[in-house]
Amino acid sequence: MEYTVQRLGELAGISTRTLRYYDEIGILKPARINSSGYRIYGQKEVDRLQQILFYKELGVSLEETKEIITNPAFDAKKALKQHLGKLLDKRLQIDTLIANVEKTLAVTEGRIEMSDKEKFEGFKQKLIQENEEKYGKEVREKFGDEAVEGSNRAFKSMTKEDYAAFEALENEILKTLAEAFKTGDPAGKLGQKAAVLHKQWIEKAWGSYSKEAHAGVAQMYAADDRFTAYYDKEQPGMAVFLRDAVHIYTDMSK
Repeated sequence: MEYTVQRLGELAGISTRTLRYYDEIGILKPARINSSGYRIYGQKEVDRLQQILFYKELGVSLEETKEIITNPAFDAKKALKQHLGKLLDKRLQIDTLIANVEKTLAVTEGRIEMSDKEKFEGFKQKLIQENEEKYGKEVREKFGDEAVEGSNRAFKSMTKEDYAAFEALENEILKTLAEAFKTGDPAGKLGQKAAVLHKQWIEKAWGSYSKEAHAGVAQMYAADDRFTAYYDKEQPGMAVFLRDAVHIYTDMSK
């Protein structure tokens, strides 16, 4: 079946202006222009528009979407499976938050009691999902699905007190790291204290520990701009300093 700009816009729930813009930037060209000068779209274009809207729903920029779907190696079937997985994750997050709100409402009305663990389930699921979207691909490629899933399970099992201690430890790492950075010596007392604190953070976040994983995470901090930005926001160079301190601590610098 073929569609004009107006009919396709109505079908997809988007404006004709948007479709014309997609044509201008080359992300969605019409199949042909008819004798009256109208853009005509066929099934191939309808399927591509569906992919574009999927990526838009998942928060992917239009520029990134264009790079993905215009790549000759683009696999529509694989992309659909990925979309499905991410949407199911979102549904789980929303369902968990809805259940959390419903329980909280029931607690305020005196109908049920709610444990501290239950109160934080929805929020923890949201944080896991956000981390997955930001860093999931890189972390899974480096450490494997089993390590990531184990970390997620450890995080979800945290109580309110556990999470408070987790946040306090993170703040202590940053404070100690800032003090150590002033010394310029990652092998010094403060630099190694920061490395030990970071080890404790790894143990809480992952539910397990290995020297290799610790060193690998520290390396990512220095190699990936997104991770580097977190530690360098107060003082440029702290991510590299932490990496060096951890590598010395784990004896991986040799």
